[in-house]
Amino acid sequence: MVKIEREENQRKGRFVIYDDGEFAGEMTYTWAGTTKFIIDHTGIEEAFGGKGYGKMLVMKAVTFAREKDVKILPLCPFAKAEFDKNSSIADVRF
Repeated sequence: MVKIEREENQRKGRFVIYDDGEFAGEMTYTWAGTTKFIIDHTGIEEAFGGKGYGKMLVMKAVTFAREKDVKILPLCPFAKAEFDKNSSIADVRF
């Protein structure tokens, strides 16, 4: 079972993905004011590569941004590539 959790500590946070309870990867972000956050890193553990977990993390961030009515600045190369490929998430891009 795959589960994604969000952790936040003041200005920084991360979305963490678990596969059957085992840490599989994370996407970190930093708040830039109150209306946007910057995705600065996405990393998936080698054993879990190729399962689409990075994309799942980006989509979880998009859902979060829509719920909070904020924007995302994807500085991480992986996240930026996902935004470039998928026009359906352009509404939350800063």
